[in-house]
Amino acid sequence: MSSISAKCKNVLLVLAALIVVMAVGAGWLLHSAAEGVPVLNYHQINDKDENALTVHVDQFEAQMAYLAENGYHAITPAQMLDAWENGTELPDKPVIITFDDGYVDNYKNAYPILKKYGLKGTIFAVTDYLGTYPNYFTWAQAKEMQDSGVMEIESHTLSHMELTTAGSEEELRRQLVDSKKALDWHLGKDVRFIAYPCGSYNEEIERIAHEAGYRAAFTVHYGLADPEENREIMDRVPIFGSNNHTLLRFKLRLNYAPIFGPLDDLQRSLNKSGHNFLASLLIVP
Repeated sequence: MSSISAKCKNVLLVLAALIVVMAVGAGWLLHSAAEGVPVLNYHQINDKDENALTVHVDQFEAQMAYLAENGYHAITPAQMLDAWENGTELPDKPVIITFDDGYVDNYKNAYPILKKYGLKGTIFAVTDYLGTYPNYFTWAQAKEMQDSGVMEIESHTLSHMELTTAGSEEELRRQLVDSKKALDWHLGKDVRFIAYPCGSYNEEIERIAHEAGYRAAFTVHYGLADPEENREIMDRVPIFGSNNHTLLRFKLRLNYAPIFGPLDDLQRSLNKSGHNFLASLLIVP
């Protein structure tokens, strides 16, 4: 019995030590991210599509109300980079709210909710889809949102090609450059930001994005955008990937992205190497 008690005691001591290490590590990660800006990533906002890319309208409104009521100030990617590069001042608790693809429900649902709460958003639009497919907004709607000051419209490539599969530098340039030209022409602006479809990139894609004139490019990865981050692969926190986007889940991703980032990376690595059971033990909301 005494040996069993001793073993239990040792296990408890190890667990206690792990908890302390994790707590210290979490505190260090949050402290080191003090200058970071959470960049939230959405796709569809509607009540009909039950898939992992969709947030219901009432859930989205609850999330935006939380931001507005808790002192967050929505900014644009340009405001964030201007602060880092030119010393302009950012508001307290800055946050960037982004949407990918250009779904018409962004215009019908997300746009009026952002206006209601005095928030700004950024839509990374697939230019070939605008005005072509009924599930995507039109160029006129894009212009209305851009001119309102509520929504910035930026690039998500020409046809949503996963850029790592492009096959040639010529096709990469077509996807990155021609989408920018289309947005510049239709919206009368100088598009300076892009989000990579599926979050996929490599060094060649980063180089061509920079040469195409983009100030920064965004992927999808837990963590905060920060001044020391590579401008061609800026982090965005996914607010998708589940069919149940509770407010608690949103708060955890918003406030603790620097902690969940390493956990998400480890979970993906374990799954990739076949250690699915170990991966399932890691909780990433």
